[in-house]
Amino acid sequence: MSERIRVIQYGLGPIGSAVARYVVERSDLQLVGAVDIDPQKAGRDAGEVIGLGRTLGFTVASSLAEITAQADVVTHNTSSYFDLFKPQILEILSAGYNIVSTAEELSFPWLAHTEHAEEIDAAAKRAGKTVLATGVNPGFLMDSLPLNLTAICQRVDHISVTRAQNASLRRGPFQAKVGSGMTVEAFQDKIAQGRMGHVGLPQSMGMLFQTLGKELVRYEDHVEPVVADTPIKTSFFDVKPGQVRGVKQIAHGFSPEGEFVTLTFVAALDWPEDEDTIRITGKPGLEVNLHGTNGDIATVAIAVNAIRRVVQAAPGLVTMRDLPIVTR
Repeated sequence: MSERIRVIQYGLGPIGSAVARYVVERSDLQLVGAVDIDPQKAGRDAGEVIGLGRTLGFTVASSLAEITAQADVVTHNTSSYFDLFKPQILEILSAGYNIVSTAEELSFPWLAHTEHAEEIDAAAKRAGKTVLATGVNPGFLMDSLPLNLTAICQRVDHISVTRAQNASLRRGPFQAKVGSGMTVEAFQDKIAQGRMGHVGLPQSMGMLFQTLGKELVRYEDHVEPVVADTPIKTSFFDVKPGQVRGVKQIAHGFSPEGEFVTLTFVAALDWPEDEDTIRITGKPGLEVNLHGTNGDIATVAIAVNAIRRVVQAAPGLVTMRDLPIVTR
């Protein structure tokens, strides 16, 4: 497919707007529509809303049904959780579009959300369209990249992935997402509600186990706040000593033979490390360290770079392991 792929952007928060700007930047893509329910955005020129610095000649719609332009794919950036994004995904499929989403729980839903996955897969196949959810993590650092590294291993005994981020360098919604400025008690309440902590570790764990032919017999996930010892001020938060400055989350996956995967996610204001480390114990043993992985830039890049692969793929719900390697 050599012609430009026509794209509708669904959701114009910080990530959705960045996706839209990158689509506009690409010569092989064309942004033809945008959707957001925020009344402060709907009705305004899309270029103005996404921060492009120029107009695009069409306004932001408040619903997908309002868009009359022909399109090939919808880039979807709204929520992490199935109960919030599932109706949107089904709506987009009913309208006849392929989908590239950054919804974490959709990235590999076959183990944790089997019924939802089957429903979306069936809807996609009925529509003759393809659905993919991806991002820097899940979608790359803790699943597809380690899986690619095992290609040069004769034996894999254990996989450990650690993602450590200085959240002070990230956007405001991300700093809020990791609990910045909350009391420890409020943080723990959010944990109990299932609305705090990194979303996606079960999905990455599932992709690793299933792709490598391992049976996941037990999954453990521990989340704890990272508490400030000294005052911390960012452009978005003023954190006092004793308040939360971030989150640390560790997931363990066990096969019948013992622990096979350990995933560690740390994101906190003024965290001293900003790197990703993948360790594979086996034959040979490997350690890969990545520096400079900007979570927002990487998420936008991988979502947009995956568009052509998704448009060319067979209908259904797919994951990053199912597509040819996504490249720029």
